[in-house]
Amino acid sequence: MKFIIERESLMKPLQLVSGVVERRQTLPILSNVLMVATSDSLAMSATDLEVEMQAQSALKDAKPGEITLPARKFMDICRALPDQSKIEVNVDGARAVIRSGKSRFVLSTLPASEFPNIETSKSVLSFTIPQSRLKQIMERTQFAMAHQDVRYYLNGMYMETNENLLRMVSTDGHRLALCETKADIKQKENQQIIIPRKGIQELLRLLDGSDKPAQVQVGTNYIRVTTDDMGLTSKLIDGRFPDYQNVVPEGGNKVVTCMRNALKQSLNRVSILSNEKYRGIRLQFTKGLLRIFAHNPEQEEAEEEVPVDYSDENLEIGFNVNYLLDAIAACTSEQVKLSLSDANSCCLIQDADDKYCKYVVMPMRL
Repeated sequence: MKFIIERESLMKPLQLVSGVVERRQTLPILSNVLMVATSDSLAMSATDLEVEMQAQSALKDAKPGEITLPARKFMDICRALPDQSKIEVNVDGARAVIRSGKSRFVLSTLPASEFPNIETSKSVLSFTIPQSRLKQIMERTQFAMAHQDVRYYLNGMYMETNENLLRMVSTDGHRLALCETKADIKQKENQQIIIPRKGIQELLRLLDGSDKPAQVQVGTNYIRVTTDDMGLTSKLIDGRFPDYQNVVPEGGNKVVTCMRNALKQSLNRVSILSNEKYRGIRLQFTKGLLRIFAHNPEQEEAEEEVPVDYSDENLEIGFNVNYLLDAIAACTSEQVKLSLSDANSCCLIQDADDKYCKYVVMPMRL
């Protein structure tokens, strides 16, 4: 196998693929990137047995072949070379020689035949969606995923499809994020899967903010998302996601509307003196005004006032300030709407003019 490629043509796909590689691997082959060259293209793949990332670059007059190279070392070499340089890769036996200008590197290799692939079943659902729309719906829900929770089905994002509708939900048991968008889905049957955290993180790196199409294929044990010259395959979490519909509160009779940035900045300032472990703050709603309080074990206190559109009876309620800030940061309009019932009920947070994304935060006893 032998090919010559521009450094810039190699770096972006190589970085994307190498992001899947874990630093500590039980199998040496998992530290390598698979490189398959034809006369006019180079395909690269990396996997950790849960997620597989693939990318392609164009070549000219290459000598076909396939091999695996140490992903981190190869990427570090390419990154350290000067801009606009040409990189020559020549594989002979168990060694790969990399040349660029007056630089020469020799890397050990492992045979391509040892490289594992994620086994995939026949797809049960396939649809196309603009990359920007798919990326946005994931970005606006990913923060509420659990992290290393014993309830393994919470350590990922729930994806549900209906005819012409795509919905993403994540929860860690204390808060919930739900976003939905229109999608060109012809299948009427409801499909439900749970994508693991790493699959979501890699998808967010894969997708750009353009309106170029992304092809989504769902099987019984995997999801595959492909763009023009890149693709990701992720295994799914086998579990039953909680009934999120029962968590989203309906008919909160106390509705508060306020400027998003003003509320966000006040919460940020008050959070400085909140309890470092529990992050609890107190919200006190009166007509036209929200007062925010925080204190900590060192007897330090913070207080803020925010003008709001609220005309119901007085209400006092406690929350984890980080959960509120995450939900408000995920909103995109100038105003946010908070819907509450009483001091012991969840708070529903939404953009004032957007019914497609909902954020639920459970109250705290202070």
